[in-house]
Amino acid sequence: QVQLAESGGGLVQAGGSLRLSCIASGSTFRRSFMGWFRQAPGKEREFVAAINWSGSTTSYADSVKGRFTISRDNAKNTMSLQMNSLKPEDTAVYFCASGAGINFKMVSEYPYWGPGTQVTISS
Repeated sequence: QVQLAESGGGLVQAGGSLRLSCIASGSTFRRSFMGWFRQAPGKEREFVAAINWSGSTTSYADSVKGRFTISRDNAKNTMSLQMNSLKPEDTAVYFCASGAGINFKMVSEYPYWGPGTQVTISS
């Protein structure tokens, strides 16, 4: 089991940047596939980005590709999401998650979640 906690959310203007961080605790972290998801008001929670245990494989939603970068530091049990060129449609609560990595774009594949951090982009 792992416990996750996000930080780094806030309010920025369109075109700006934010860096989200997720710190994990628990014995299964180093074998976990880690992901970022987001949920806007009235919308389903959607996949943003994911990274495998070694960090050698990453995946991004088409809506954020080229703007967001996911990374992890297993020595520090942390994962980050660097968000550049932010748009108003990026506004959402962002969640970090840990799972087995079979269907890493699906919410149902992640048993461990952080409480979320709010990201708001103004125009």
